[in-house]
Amino acid sequence: MKVMLTGVAVGLTATYLLLLLTLVFAQRKIVFRPDPAAVTPAQFFAPEGMAEVTLKTADGLAITSWYLKPQRADGQVIAYFHGNAGHRGNRVPRILPYAAEGYGILMVGYRGYGGNPGTPSEDGLYQDARAALDFLQEQGVAPDQLILFGESLGAAVATQMATERPARALILEAPFASIARSARARYPFLVFDALVRDKFDNFAKIDRVGKPLFVIHGVRDATTPVAFGRQLLERAREPKQGYFPEAAGHNDLMHHGMPERVLAFLAELGG
Repeated sequence: MKVMLTGVAVGLTATYLLLLLTLVFAQRKIVFRPDPAAVTPAQFFAPEGMAEVTLKTADGLAITSWYLKPQRADGQVIAYFHGNAGHRGNRVPRILPYAAEGYGILMVGYRGYGGNPGTPSEDGLYQDARAALDFLQEQGVAPDQLILFGESLGAAVATQMATERPARALILEAPFASIARSARARYPFLVFDALVRDKFDNFAKIDRVGKPLFVIHGVRDATTPVAFGRQLLERAREPKQGYFPEAAGHNDLMHHGMPERVLAFLAELGG
C-alpha cells in the first residue's frame, strides 16, 4: 500500500510540474492572440477620413495604426488601445459612436497584430503605445485634448500610459487587475508571480493615475470577472466613475449603454 501511495504521489507531482511548465512556456500564447493578417481601414468600413499612419518605435519597428483627425472645435482625440485578440479592424464598430460626435480617433496598432512586424509582449505593447502618443503630440494634440481608452488587455496599456503621460481622462473597458490575478482565478494552484512574464499589473498602478477615470465592466463577464473592475475603481483616486451593467458580459458592452455613458462622462469634464 505504501509503495502504491508513493507511486501515486510521484505521478501527481509529475503531472503538476508538467502542467506548471506548460503554463510557463505557453503563457504568451494565452495572453496574446493576434490575427497577423494585414488590414486596411476600408476593409472594415472605418469612418471616412481614417487613414493609415506608420509609427516608429524606440526599438526600431514600423507600426501601422489608423488615425482619424478630430472634427470637434475642442480638438479632442481618443487613443484607443484594443484587447488581446484579433486586430484593430475588428474594433471599428466600437469607435463609430465617438467618431460620429467629432472626436479624433487613433486606433493604436500593436506589434504582431494586423500586419505589423514583431512579437507582442508587455514591454513591446508599451513601446507601441508610446510611439502612438508621440505621434499625437506631433499632430498638435495637447494633453488636455488626449483621452486614453483601453479595452480589456488594452486597458493595461492605457493605464501604463496614464502613469507616464498627461491626459484629459482614462477610460477602462472590462479591465483586469493583473495577469497574475486573472491567471490565479483560473489556475489557482499553478500561478506564481515570479513565473509571470507579462505582468500588466493595473492594480499596482491605478492609484498613481491622477486624472479623471471611468470604468465600465459587465456583471456577467465570464472572461474578466467584474470583481477586478470594481477593485480598480475602489483603489483609484478621485475623480472617478464606474458603470457596471447587470446584463452585460465581456464583449457586448456596446449593447448595454457603453457609448452613451462614455460620451456623458466626457461631456461632464467640461471645456
